[in-house]
Amino acid sequence: MNTQSCASWDLSKWIGCQKLELDTPCLVVDLDGLEGNLRRMEKSVRPFGKGLRPHVKTHKCSMIARKQVAAGAVGLCVAKLSEAEALVDRGLRGVLVTGPVVTPQIINRLLDVAGKDPSLMVVVDHIQNVQALQKAALSKGLIIPVLLDVDIGLHRTGASPARMLELANRIADQSALCLKGIQAYAGHVQHMKSHAFRKQASLESFQPAVDMLHQIRGAGIPCEIVSGGGTGTFDIDTAIPEVTELQVGSYVFMDAEYLEVGSADHAERFTEFLPALTLLTTVVSVNQKDFVTVDAGLKALYKDGASPIVRCPSGQRLRYDWFGDEYGKLSFDPGSAGPSLGSRIELIVSHCDPTVNLFDSLFVTQNDRVVDVWPIDLRGKCQ
Repeated sequence: MNTQSCASWDLSKWIGCQKLELDTPCLVVDLDGLEGNLRRMEKSVRPFGKGLRPHVKTHKCSMIARKQVAAGAVGLCVAKLSEAEALVDRGLRGVLVTGPVVTPQIINRLLDVAGKDPSLMVVVDHIQNVQALQKAALSKGLIIPVLLDVDIGLHRTGASPARMLELANRIADQSALCLKGIQAYAGHVQHMKSHAFRKQASLESFQPAVDMLHQIRGAGIPCEIVSGGGTGTFDIDTAIPEVTELQVGSYVFMDAEYLEVGSADHAERFTEFLPALTLLTTVVSVNQKDFVTVDAGLKALYKDGASPIVRCPSGQRLRYDWFGDEYGKLSFDPGSAGPSLGSRIELIVSHCDPTVNLFDSLFVTQNDRVVDVWPIDLRGKCQ
Protein backbone atom coordinates (compact mmCIF):
# COMPACT_ATOMS: atom_id res chain seq x y z
CA MET A 1 0.00 0.00 0.00
CA ASN A 2 1.37 3.42 -0.96
CA THR A 3 -0.10 5.96 1.43
CA GLN A 4 2.37 8.63 0.26
CA SER A 5 0.68 8.68 -3.15
CA CYS A 6 -2.41 10.38 -1.74
CA ALA A 7 -0.81 12.61 0.90
CA SER A 8 -1.55 15.90 -0.86
CA TRP A 9 -5.22 14.96 -1.20
CA ASP A 10 -5.65 13.64 2.35
CA LEU A 11 -7.56 10.63 1.06
CA SER A 12 -5.93 8.00 3.26
CA LYS A 13 -9.18 7.70 5.25
CA TRP A 14 -10.58 5.67 2.36
CA ILE A 15 -7.91 2.96 2.51
CA GLY A 16 -9.55 -0.30 3.51
CA CYS A 17 -13.15 0.83 2.99
CA GLN A 18 -15.56 -0.93 0.68
CA LYS A 19 -15.82 0.43 -2.83
CA LEU A 20 -19.50 1.33 -2.47
CA GLU A 21 -18.81 3.48 0.59
CA LEU A 22 -16.97 6.07 -1.49
CA ASP A 23 -18.37 9.53 -2.10
CA THR A 24 -19.61 9.83 -5.67
CA PRO A 25 -19.06 10.43 -8.47
CA CYS A 26 -15.53 9.02 -8.39
CA LEU A 27 -13.19 6.95 -10.54
CA VAL A 28 -12.40 3.40 -9.44
CA VAL A 29 -9.53 1.27 -10.74
CA ASP A 30 -9.60 -2.50 -10.34
CA LEU A 31 -5.98 -3.31 -9.48
CA ASP A 32 -6.11 -6.91 -10.71
CA GLY A 33 -7.68 -5.80 -13.99
CA LEU A 34 -5.11 -3.05 -14.48
CA GLU A 35 -2.12 -5.28 -13.80
CA GLY A 36 -3.63 -8.03 -15.96
CA ASN A 37 -3.91 -5.60 -18.87
CA LEU A 38 -0.27 -4.59 -18.44
CA ARG A 39 0.84 -8.23 -18.51
CA ARG A 40 -1.32 -9.11 -21.50
CA MET A 41 -0.02 -6.24 -23.61
CA GLU A 42 3.63 -7.02 -22.82
CA LYS A 43 3.05 -10.70 -23.54
CA SER A 44 1.35 -9.85 -26.84
CA VAL A 45 4.18 -7.77 -28.32
CA ARG A 46 7.28 -9.43 -26.85
CA PRO A 47 7.32 -12.47 -29.21
CA PHE A 48 7.50 -10.06 -32.17
CA GLY A 49 10.51 -8.22 -30.77
CA LYS A 50 8.55 -5.00 -30.27
CA GLY A 51 8.73 -2.60 -27.35
CA LEU A 52 6.02 -0.57 -25.67
CA ARG A 53 6.14 3.16 -25.13
CA PRO A 54 2.71 3.62 -23.49
CA HIS A 55 0.90 6.93 -23.73
CA VAL A 56 0.57 8.59 -20.33
CA LYS A 57 -2.14 10.95 -21.63
CA THR A 58 -4.61 8.11 -21.04
CA HIS A 59 -4.23 7.90 -17.27
CA LYS A 60 -2.21 11.02 -16.34
CA CYS A 61 -0.95 9.18 -13.26
CA SER A 62 2.74 8.76 -12.45
CA MET A 63 1.95 5.71 -10.30
CA ILE A 64 0.56 3.89 -13.34
CA ALA A 65 3.47 5.11 -15.47
CA ARG A 66 5.86 3.47 -13.00
CA LYS A 67 3.89 0.24 -13.22
CA GLN A 68 4.12 0.32 -17.01
CA VAL A 69 7.88 0.76 -16.88
CA ALA A 70 8.18 -1.98 -14.26
CA ALA A 71 6.16 -4.26 -16.56
CA GLY A 72 8.76 -3.82 -19.30
CA ALA A 73 7.96 -0.62 -21.23
CA VAL A 74 10.97 0.85 -23.06
CA GLY A 75 9.78 4.35 -22.24
CA LEU A 76 6.71 6.56 -22.05
CA CYS A 77 4.80 8.89 -24.38
CA VAL A 78 3.22 12.21 -23.49
CA ALA A 79 1.06 14.51 -25.57
CA LYS A 80 2.26 17.78 -24.05
CA LEU A 81 5.51 19.07 -22.59
CA SER A 82 3.91 19.79 -19.20
CA GLU A 83 3.28 16.04 -18.84
CA ALA A 84 6.94 15.36 -19.59
CA GLU A 85 8.00 17.93 -17.01
CA ALA A 86 5.95 16.18 -14.34
CA LEU A 87 7.24 12.70 -15.19
CA VAL A 88 10.88 13.74 -15.31
CA ASP A 89 10.53 15.62 -12.01
CA ARG A 90 9.24 12.34 -10.54
CA GLY A 91 12.31 10.46 -11.74
CA LEU A 92 10.83 8.76 -14.80
CA ARG A 93 12.97 8.61 -17.93
CA GLY A 94 12.69 7.67 -21.61
CA VAL A 95 9.90 10.16 -22.31
CA LEU A 96 8.82 11.04 -25.85
CA VAL A 97 6.79 14.21 -26.48
CA THR A 98 4.54 13.13 -29.37
CA GLY A 99 3.39 16.61 -30.40
CA PRO A 100 5.49 19.41 -31.92
CA VAL A 101 7.03 21.95 -29.52
CA VAL A 102 7.21 25.17 -31.52
CA THR A 103 6.95 28.40 -29.49
CA PRO A 104 10.09 29.96 -27.95
CA GLN A 105 8.66 29.72 -24.44
CA ILE A 106 7.88 26.02 -24.65
CA ILE A 107 11.14 25.27 -26.45
CA ASN A 108 12.97 26.85 -23.51
CA ARG A 109 10.99 24.65 -21.14
CA LEU A 110 11.86 21.63 -23.29
CA LEU A 111 15.55 22.45 -22.93
CA ASP A 112 15.15 22.76 -19.16
CA VAL A 113 13.71 19.24 -19.05
CA ALA A 114 16.40 17.94 -21.43
CA GLY A 115 19.01 19.34 -19.04
CA LYS A 116 17.60 17.03 -16.37
CA ASP A 117 17.04 14.07 -18.69
CA PRO A 118 19.19 13.80 -21.84
CA SER A 119 17.04 10.83 -22.97
CA LEU A 120 14.01 13.11 -23.50
CA MET A 121 12.85 12.99 -27.13
CA VAL A 122 10.53 15.25 -29.11
CA VAL A 123 8.96 15.01 -32.57
CA VAL A 124 9.47 17.48 -35.41
CA ASP A 125 7.58 17.82 -38.69
CA HIS A 126 8.67 21.14 -40.22
CA ILE A 127 11.98 22.74 -41.16
CA GLN A 128 11.17 25.94 -39.22
CA ASN A 129 10.78 23.87 -36.06
CA VAL A 130 14.05 22.05 -36.82
CA GLN A 131 15.85 25.37 -37.11
CA ALA A 132 14.30 26.78 -33.93
CA LEU A 133 15.22 23.70 -31.90
CA GLN A 134 18.74 23.73 -33.34
CA LYS A 135 19.30 27.38 -32.43
CA ALA A 136 17.91 27.02 -28.91
CA ALA A 137 19.73 23.76 -28.12
CA LEU A 138 23.00 25.14 -29.47
CA SER A 139 22.71 28.16 -27.17
CA LYS A 140 22.41 25.83 -24.17
CA GLY A 141 25.09 23.38 -25.28
CA LEU A 142 22.59 20.53 -25.51
CA ILE A 143 21.89 17.83 -28.08
CA ILE A 144 18.20 16.98 -28.44
CA PRO A 145 17.11 13.53 -29.69
CA VAL A 146 14.24 13.90 -32.15
CA LEU A 147 11.83 11.73 -34.11
CA LEU A 148 10.58 12.81 -37.51
CA ASP A 149 6.78 12.89 -37.23
CA VAL A 150 5.18 11.44 -40.38
CA ASP A 151 1.56 11.91 -41.41
CA ILE A 152 0.23 8.50 -42.45
CA GLY A 153 -3.41 9.52 -42.80
CA LEU A 154 -4.63 11.28 -39.68
CA HIS A 155 -3.63 14.72 -41.10
CA ARG A 156 -3.28 16.21 -37.62
CA THR A 157 0.49 16.64 -37.39
CA GLY A 158 3.38 15.17 -39.31
CA ALA A 159 5.17 15.68 -42.61
CA SER A 160 4.02 13.82 -45.69
CA PRO A 161 5.99 10.66 -46.48
CA ALA A 162 7.18 12.34 -49.69
CA ARG A 163 9.09 14.90 -47.58
CA MET A 164 10.66 12.45 -45.15
CA LEU A 165 14.04 12.14 -46.87
CA GLU A 166 14.40 15.90 -47.29
CA LEU A 167 13.59 16.57 -43.62
CA ALA A 168 15.76 13.70 -42.42
CA ASN A 169 18.70 15.19 -44.29
CA ARG A 170 18.04 18.62 -42.81
CA ILE A 171 17.85 17.18 -39.29
CA ALA A 172 21.02 15.17 -39.83
CA ASP A 173 22.81 18.41 -40.79
CA GLN A 174 22.03 20.01 -37.40
CA SER A 175 24.79 19.77 -34.82
CA ALA A 176 22.46 20.13 -31.82
CA LEU A 177 19.82 17.63 -32.97
CA CYS A 178 20.11 13.86 -33.19
CA LEU A 179 17.68 12.01 -35.43
CA LYS A 180 16.66 8.83 -33.61
CA GLY A 181 13.89 7.63 -35.92
CA ILE A 182 10.34 8.34 -37.01
CA GLN A 183 6.89 8.53 -35.46
CA ALA A 184 3.96 7.30 -37.56
CA TYR A 185 0.57 7.24 -35.82
CA ALA A 186 -2.52 5.99 -37.64
CA GLY A 187 -5.03 7.43 -35.19
CA HIS A 188 -7.77 7.46 -37.82
CA VAL A 189 -7.92 3.63 -37.90
CA GLN A 190 -7.83 2.81 -34.18
CA HIS A 191 -11.63 2.64 -33.72
CA MET A 192 -12.66 1.06 -36.99
CA LYS A 193 -15.29 -1.51 -36.08
CA SER A 194 -14.09 -4.37 -38.27
CA HIS A 195 -10.78 -5.94 -37.27
CA ALA A 196 -10.18 -7.00 -40.87
CA PHE A 197 -10.77 -3.48 -42.21
CA ARG A 198 -8.69 -2.01 -39.41
CA LYS A 199 -5.83 -4.35 -40.26
CA GLN A 200 -5.92 -3.48 -43.95
CA ALA A 201 -6.14 0.27 -43.24
CA SER A 202 -3.28 0.28 -40.74
CA LEU A 203 -0.90 -1.73 -42.92
CA GLU A 204 -1.72 0.41 -45.96
CA SER A 205 -1.25 3.62 -43.97
CA PHE A 206 2.19 2.56 -42.74
CA GLN A 207 3.53 1.44 -46.14
CA PRO A 208 4.50 4.85 -47.63
CA ALA A 209 6.39 5.75 -44.44
CA VAL A 210 8.13 2.37 -44.41
CA ASP A 211 9.18 2.80 -48.04
CA MET A 212 10.71 6.19 -47.33
CA LEU A 213 12.33 4.89 -44.16
CA HIS A 214 14.40 2.50 -46.29
CA GLN A 215 15.46 5.41 -48.48
CA ILE A 216 16.57 7.37 -45.41
CA ARG A 217 18.60 4.44 -44.14
CA GLY A 218 19.95 3.85 -47.62
CA ALA A 219 21.24 7.43 -47.61
CA GLY A 220 23.32 6.56 -44.54
CA ILE A 221 21.12 8.40 -42.03
CA PRO A 222 20.58 6.38 -38.83
CA CYS A 223 16.91 5.84 -38.05
CA GLU A 224 16.65 3.19 -35.35
CA ILE A 225 13.25 3.92 -33.79
CA VAL A 226 9.93 3.50 -35.58
CA SER A 227 7.25 4.47 -33.07
CA GLY A 228 3.51 4.35 -33.65
CA GLY A 229 0.41 2.22 -33.49
CA GLY A 230 -2.10 2.17 -30.67
CA THR A 231 -4.46 0.00 -28.66
CA GLY A 232 -6.76 -0.63 -31.62
CA THR A 233 -3.93 -1.97 -33.79
CA PHE A 234 -1.67 -3.52 -31.15
CA ASP A 235 -1.99 -7.00 -32.71
CA ILE A 236 -1.76 -5.66 -36.27
CA ASP A 237 1.28 -3.39 -36.30
CA THR A 238 3.47 -6.07 -34.72
CA ALA A 239 3.45 -7.65 -38.20
CA ILE A 240 5.31 -4.64 -39.65
CA PRO A 241 9.02 -5.57 -39.41
CA GLU A 242 10.19 -1.95 -39.35
CA VAL A 243 8.04 -0.95 -36.34
CA THR A 244 10.12 -1.07 -33.16
CA GLU A 245 7.64 0.17 -30.54
CA LEU A 246 3.93 0.75 -30.00
CA GLN A 247 2.38 3.87 -28.47
CA VAL A 248 -0.53 2.06 -26.82
CA GLY A 249 -2.65 3.97 -24.34
CA SER A 250 -6.24 2.96 -23.63
CA TYR A 251 -5.45 -0.73 -23.08
CA VAL A 252 -4.54 0.04 -19.49
CA PHE A 253 -8.15 1.04 -18.63
CA MET A 254 -10.34 0.36 -21.68
CA ASP A 255 -13.60 2.23 -22.21
CA ALA A 256 -16.97 1.87 -23.91
CA GLU A 257 -15.67 3.26 -27.19
CA TYR A 258 -12.95 0.63 -27.46
CA LEU A 259 -15.07 -2.19 -26.11
CA GLU A 260 -17.46 -1.73 -29.04
CA VAL A 261 -14.66 -2.30 -31.57
CA GLY A 262 -14.31 -5.77 -33.05
CA SER A 263 -11.24 -7.84 -32.23
CA ALA A 264 -9.43 -10.68 -33.95
CA ASP A 265 -11.56 -13.32 -32.20
CA HIS A 266 -14.85 -11.44 -31.76
CA ALA A 267 -16.60 -9.36 -34.42
CA GLU A 268 -18.53 -7.20 -31.94
CA ARG A 269 -16.26 -6.77 -28.93
CA PHE A 270 -12.68 -5.89 -28.11
CA THR A 271 -11.91 -8.90 -25.94
CA GLU A 272 -8.16 -8.79 -25.31
CA PHE A 273 -8.20 -6.29 -22.45
CA LEU A 274 -10.65 -5.96 -19.58
CA PRO A 275 -12.32 -2.74 -18.38
CA ALA A 276 -10.24 -1.80 -15.34
CA LEU A 277 -11.66 1.72 -14.88
CA THR A 278 -15.22 2.50 -13.82
CA LEU A 279 -17.06 5.54 -12.58
CA LEU A 280 -19.04 5.04 -9.39
CA THR A 281 -22.29 7.02 -9.26
CA THR A 282 -25.27 7.23 -6.90
CA VAL A 283 -29.02 7.17 -7.59
CA VAL A 284 -30.25 10.50 -6.23
CA SER A 285 -33.86 10.57 -7.49
CA VAL A 286 -36.42 7.81 -8.16
CA ASN A 287 -39.60 9.77 -8.82
CA GLN A 288 -40.04 8.90 -12.49
CA LYS A 289 -41.70 5.83 -13.94
CA ASP A 290 -39.08 4.43 -16.31
CA PHE A 291 -35.81 5.98 -15.18
CA VAL A 292 -33.83 7.16 -12.18
CA THR A 293 -31.39 10.03 -11.89
CA VAL A 294 -27.73 9.60 -10.90
CA ASP A 295 -25.16 12.17 -9.81
CA ALA A 296 -22.76 11.76 -12.76
CA GLY A 297 -23.33 14.04 -15.74
CA LEU A 298 -21.23 15.98 -18.23
CA LYS A 299 -18.85 17.20 -15.53
CA ALA A 300 -17.98 13.61 -14.60
CA LEU A 301 -18.15 11.80 -17.95
CA TYR A 302 -16.71 12.90 -21.26
CA LYS A 303 -19.51 12.73 -23.80
CA ASP A 304 -17.60 12.09 -27.05
CA GLY A 305 -17.38 8.42 -28.01
CA ALA A 306 -19.71 5.59 -27.13
CA SER A 307 -22.36 5.81 -24.40
CA PRO A 308 -21.18 4.69 -20.96
CA ILE A 309 -21.93 1.04 -20.25
CA VAL A 310 -23.83 0.30 -17.03
CA ARG A 311 -22.50 -2.57 -14.97
CA CYS A 312 -25.98 -3.67 -13.99
CA PRO A 313 -26.94 -5.32 -10.73
CA SER A 314 -28.16 -8.87 -11.17
CA GLY A 315 -31.43 -9.06 -13.10
CA GLN A 316 -31.51 -5.40 -14.14
CA ARG A 317 -31.12 -3.86 -17.60
CA LEU A 318 -30.07 -0.24 -17.33
CA ARG A 319 -29.10 2.29 -20.00
CA TYR A 320 -27.20 5.52 -19.30
CA ASP A 321 -27.85 8.83 -21.01
CA TRP A 322 -26.66 12.34 -20.25
CA PHE A 323 -29.09 14.45 -18.25
CA GLY A 324 -27.24 17.74 -17.75
CA ASP A 325 -23.98 18.97 -16.28
CA GLU A 326 -24.41 17.26 -12.92
CA TYR A 327 -26.77 14.37 -13.62
CA GLY A 328 -27.27 11.27 -15.71
CA LYS A 329 -30.34 9.21 -16.55
CA LEU A 330 -30.55 5.45 -16.03
CA SER A 331 -33.48 4.04 -17.98
CA PHE A 332 -34.93 0.58 -17.43
CA ASP A 333 -37.49 -1.57 -19.20
CA PRO A 334 -41.17 -0.61 -18.64
CA GLY A 335 -42.70 -2.64 -15.85
CA SER A 336 -39.38 -3.68 -14.35
CA ALA A 337 -37.98 -2.49 -11.04
CA GLY A 338 -35.39 0.25 -11.19
CA PRO A 339 -32.54 0.86 -8.75
CA SER A 340 -33.51 2.12 -5.32
CA LEU A 341 -32.70 5.54 -3.91
CA GLY A 342 -29.08 5.70 -2.78
CA SER A 343 -28.01 2.71 -4.87
CA ARG A 344 -24.43 2.78 -6.17
CA ILE A 345 -23.94 2.01 -9.85
CA GLU A 346 -20.72 1.47 -11.79
CA LEU A 347 -20.30 2.79 -15.33
CA ILE A 348 -17.66 1.86 -17.88
CA VAL A 349 -16.80 5.36 -19.09
CA SER A 350 -17.36 6.55 -22.66
CA HIS A 351 -13.79 7.73 -23.34
CA CYS A 352 -11.20 7.17 -20.64
CA ASP A 353 -8.59 9.83 -21.50
CA PRO A 354 -10.68 13.03 -21.12
CA THR A 355 -12.82 11.49 -18.35
CA VAL A 356 -9.74 10.87 -16.19
CA ASN A 357 -8.74 14.50 -16.70
CA LEU A 358 -11.93 15.56 -14.85
CA PHE A 359 -10.85 14.00 -11.53
CA ASP A 360 -8.11 14.48 -8.95
CA SER A 361 -7.61 10.87 -7.88
CA LEU A 362 -8.13 7.21 -8.64
CA PHE A 363 -9.52 4.88 -5.96
CA VAL A 364 -7.66 1.60 -6.37
CA THR A 365 -9.62 -1.48 -5.36
CA GLN A 366 -8.99 -5.18 -4.93
CA ASN A 367 -11.75 -7.61 -3.97
CA ASP A 368 -14.13 -4.63 -3.71
CA ARG A 369 -12.08 -2.87 -1.05
CA VAL A 370 -10.01 0.30 -1.50
CA VAL A 371 -6.34 -0.60 -1.15
CA ASP A 372 -4.82 2.69 -2.31
CA VAL A 373 -5.56 6.14 -3.68
CA TRP A 374 -3.43 7.43 -6.54
CA PRO A 375 -3.37 11.11 -7.45
CA ILE A 376 -3.99 11.96 -11.08
CA ASP A 377 -0.92 14.15 -10.76
CA LEU A 378 -0.69 15.05 -14.45
CA ARG A 379 -4.28 16.29 -14.55
CA GLY A 380 -4.70 19.63 -16.32
CA LYS A 381 -1.23 19.58 -17.84
CA CYS A 382 -2.22 20.50 -21.37
CA GLN A 383 0.45 23.08 -22.24
